[in-house]
Amino acid sequence: MLILAAQNLAAPLLASDGISDWLRTNSGLGHHVLLDPVWILAAAVLPVLTWITLHGFFAIWLERKVSAHMQCRLGPMDVGGWHGWAQTIADGVKLLAKEDIIPRAADVVLFVIAPILVFASTFGLFLVLPFGPPIGDMKLQAHDLPLGVFYLAAISSLEAIGVILAGWASNNKWSLFGAMRAATQVVSYEIPLGIALITAVVAAGSFSLHDITIAQAGWFWNWYVFRSPFLAIAFLVLFVCNLAEAKRAPFDLPEAESELVSGFHTEYSGMRFSIFFLAEYSAMYAIGIVSAVLFLGGWYTGIPLLDNAPAAVAIPIGIAAMMGKGVAVVFVQMWLRWTLPRVRLDHIMYLCLKVLVPFAMVALLGTALWEMAVGDRSCYFAIPFAGATALVTLIALARLLALTVGGRRYQYA
Repeated sequence: MLILAAQNLAAPLLASDGISDWLRTNSGLGHHVLLDPVWILAAAVLPVLTWITLHGFFAIWLERKVSAHMQCRLGPMDVGGWHGWAQTIADGVKLLAKEDIIPRAADVVLFVIAPILVFASTFGLFLVLPFGPPIGDMKLQAHDLPLGVFYLAAISSLEAIGVILAGWASNNKWSLFGAMRAATQVVSYEIPLGIALITAVVAAGSFSLHDITIAQAGWFWNWYVFRSPFLAIAFLVLFVCNLAEAKRAPFDLPEAESELVSGFHTEYSGMRFSIFFLAEYSAMYAIGIVSAVLFLGGWYTGIPLLDNAPAAVAIPIGIAAMMGKGVAVVFVQMWLRWTLPRVRLDHIMYLCLKVLVPFAMVALLGTALWEMAVGDRSCYFAIPFAGATALVTLIALARLLALTVGGRRYQYA
């Protein structure tokens, strides 16, 4: 009876044809609720965990080099030889050797659970993200959930709960301030973020990330960011909200090292601190992949000659295109961090609730009407309109933010 109940509850999750389903089908052991965790482990947990770790090392090194060159410095140059490529590895070894300290007055259970919850939320994002074009009948994603976009919105929200737990359990006023900022911030950006996600769903007619990518096949003007001016607005709204969700500048108020020591993770040390760090950089890459899938064509290069090449050529190109788009979005996030000053919390609330929500609603309604009028026909004529609309929207957002912040120095956090 319990097994039947578990099968019924797990049916929506297991109704997918990703890597885990391919392993289940070709293993000869068949489908059984007790074996499904084995396929999920083999298809998702180990490969994704390995990729997250490697990307974390690379992203930390990349941010050091990007920030250094923006400030006319060199960054790491010695450890490991070429441009200090092993500096992050050395830092990882140092964190492993550091003492794991838990404050005496802290809530030990919540203090221990918080970093695990933050990392689990970020890790869960990768279970439905595609990493390239299908290989035969196997999709390069652990699970192609029919409600993939809904799953992304739900699982990403857990990260804020972990941050709040970390600040509350530390019994430190600076950590608590950071946690309260995170709680206020998540209430602000979640609304326009959800509307921007739904806009891509309306355009594709599906919640499946695989189907949304397939809908953008062909030339690059079929990518949703170029397909209509309303989708271009939705992409900008999504990117700004993702910056706030990842707590990246100018929305890094929960950490705010210049004000709150280290914000919500002030009391964390050693590997617990490194888990927060790894989760942040993993979330940055997940944001890049989500942006690529929903608006930037996914694994498609935008050149049919390459996308329709033989599988031995098209698959590596598709994987490289997906990774390249993800890293490009990560680079833009780094660029903004070392360019923009941190703004006040009330300015973030104003931007998200009074500026981004109206823009997102216009994008959603406009996309619905555009799809009714144009449908699936290639609309390359929309490129100049989409570009002009995106540019005007970006200028309007910058102007509104400047008017909100004002010219007085004390208004910056």
